[in-house]
Amino acid sequence: MRHCYFTTILLLALFPALAQNITIKGKAHPSHIGKEVVLNDFSDYITYIKERQSIDTVDKDGYFELKLQSSATKPVLISIDNLVGKLYIQPNFVYGIYFPGKDSLTNNQEGTESLVDITVYGKDSTELNALIIDFNTQYNNLFLKSSNTYLSPARLSSLLDTFFVTSQKRYAHVKNPYFKKYVEYSFAGFFSNMSRSKTILYKQFIEHRPILYNNYEYMDFFNTHFKGYLKAFASTRNGGNIYNSINAFGDYKDLRNQFTADRSITNDTLRELLLLKGLIDFYYSPDFDKKQVQSVMEQLYRDSRYPENRKIAFNMLQATYHLQNGANAPDFTAYDRAGMKVNLSYYKGKYIYLNFFSTQSENSLKEMQKLIDLKKKFSDKVAFISVCLDDSVKAYQAYLKANPKQDWLILYNGNGDARRNYAIKSLSGYFFINQQMILAQSPAPAPSEGLEYKFNGLFRPKKKNTITGVR
Repeated sequence: MRHCYFTTILLLALFPALAQNITIKGKAHPSHIGKEVVLNDFSDYITYIKERQSIDTVDKDGYFELKLQSSATKPVLISIDNLVGKLYIQPNFVYGIYFPGKDSLTNNQEGTESLVDITVYGKDSTELNALIIDFNTQYNNLFLKSSNTYLSPARLSSLLDTFFVTSQKRYAHVKNPYFKKYVEYSFAGFFSNMSRSKTILYKQFIEHRPILYNNYEYMDFFNTHFKGYLKAFASTRNGGNIYNSINAFGDYKDLRNQFTADRSITNDTLRELLLLKGLIDFYYSPDFDKKQVQSVMEQLYRDSRYPENRKIAFNMLQATYHLQNGANAPDFTAYDRAGMKVNLSYYKGKYIYLNFFSTQSENSLKEMQKLIDLKKKFSDKVAFISVCLDDSVKAYQAYLKANPKQDWLILYNGNGDARRNYAIKSLSGYFFINQQMILAQSPAPAPSEGLEYKFNGLFRPKKKNTITGVR
C-alpha cells in the first residue's frame, strides 16, 4: 500500500502533557512535498472564525509535524493548498496521520476547497475518529441500499428511527463522552432535516440541558434550530420594540428586557446566547445601525456573567471592529487568472482599491465596467484589485475571457479567505486601503458613488503658493 511504510507512527494515548499537549505527526502524499500544511480550528461555533494554530512545511520525505494546546476534544482542520481534512483531536494524544493527494474524485481546480479523508494510524475501534467513521458508514449504508427506490417522507422517517435504535445498541459499550454526544446531536440534525416539530426537538435536545459550547455537532444543530430566531421574534407583537432597543437607544438591558417576552426561553444563559446570535445577524442587516449594534455587543460583553458568552461576544467585536476605518486591512490569499496564489499584502506600499463582485450580480457587474476608466486614470497611484465571489472557477474564467478590457488584477476567491476576512455577506463590497495597509475607507464608495471625485481630491497635485512671504 502507498502508506504502509508509515505504520510505525502510532496513535498514543496519555502522552505526557507538555507546552503543546497534542502532536500530529503526518505523512503527506509525494505531490505535497515542499508545500505548507496548516492546522486551523474555530474560535467558537457561533462566529466560526478560523484560528491558525500550527503550520509546517512538508519535507523532502513527505513528513510534517503540527502541535497545539487544547483542553477540549474537538475537530480541527488540516489543509494543504485547497485540500482540507477534518481530524477529531483529544487532549494529551499523539496522532499519526496520512494526508492524501488529489485523485479523480477530488476537485482539482486550484482555489476550490475540497474535502479529503485523513487516515489515522494506530487507532483501534474505540478511538474517536474510528468511531465517527463507523457511525457515518452505518448511516450511509442504510440509505445506499435504498438509493434506487423512491422513499416517501414517512419511509425516510421510519428508516431514521430504526437507525436510531440500532445505533444505541451498536455503541452501548462505548465510554467516550464526546462520541455519545456526537451520535445524539447527529440524530438531532437528521430529525431537523426531516422537518420534525421544532418544539419537540427543542424539548428533546436543548431545553433543561447544558449548552455544549465546545461540541461541534451540538452547536451545528443549535445554529440550525435557531437560525433567524431573533429577527423573527422582532417581527412579532411582543418583539416589536427590539428595533428601538438597538437603533434608537443602543441599550442592551432594554433589549434583554424585550426578549423576556418570549416565555419559551427560560434559561438566562441560552437567552443571552440567542441575543448574541441575533446581534451578529443584525450587524450585517441594512435594517440596523452598525455602531448601535456594536455598542450593544460591548455592553453584553461587559455585563455577561457567562465566560463562554463573553468569549463569543469578544470574537464578534473583533470581527466587526477589525473592518473599521483606521484598522489594519485584513490580508488574504486568492488566485489569479493563471492559478497562482496572490496575497493582498504583496501590494503594501501602494494605495489599494479593493472590490468584490459576482457574475450573478447585475449591479456589481455594472460597477466593474465603471472601473475600466478609473483604472486608466489612476493606475499609477492606485492598485485596483477585484475578487470574484463565484463558486465556479469556470464562471470566473469565462468572465475574464468575455471582458478583456478589465485588465487589472482580478482574483478568484478560492478557499474563501478574502470573503471571510472582509465579512462580505452580499455579492459586492468596496474598500480603500492606504500605503500602510490601513483601511482608509471601509466601506468605500462604489465606482458609481463618486469614487472619481474622491480620487481627484486625494491625488490632485498641490499648487505651490506664489504669495510673497507665505509658505
